[in-house]
Amino acid sequence: QVQLVESGGGLVQPGGSLRLSCAASGSIRSINTMGWYRQAPGKERELVALITSVGATTYADSVKGRFTASRDNAKNTVFLQMNSLKVEDSAVYYCYAFPMAWGQGTQVTVSS
Repeated sequence: QVQLVESGGGLVQPGGSLRLSCAASGSIRSINTMGWYRQAPGKERELVALITSVGATTYADSVKGRFTASRDNAKNTVFLQMNSLKVEDSAVYYCYAFPMAWGQGTQVTVSS
């Protein structure tokens, strides 16, 4: 099973941007669906974005128009560009690869 390592989290002010990266230990060309989930304290893990091997994307309503998922199959990496960040976007963000591979998570904190 592929191993996933996220990076790019941190502290940002409301309205700011961050770009998360997820590096896979092996080729992701054959992995149809990858994406991002997040979990805030006291809440369940929720879908943020999914992206297929051909680049089709699905987003949670709460992030549509602000977040963009992408993938570079040649570099075995998936990205999440997050713009216009809000306080409520604060959470641990997890990279996901179908069927059940997860990264360790990266903390995103949006605060003034």
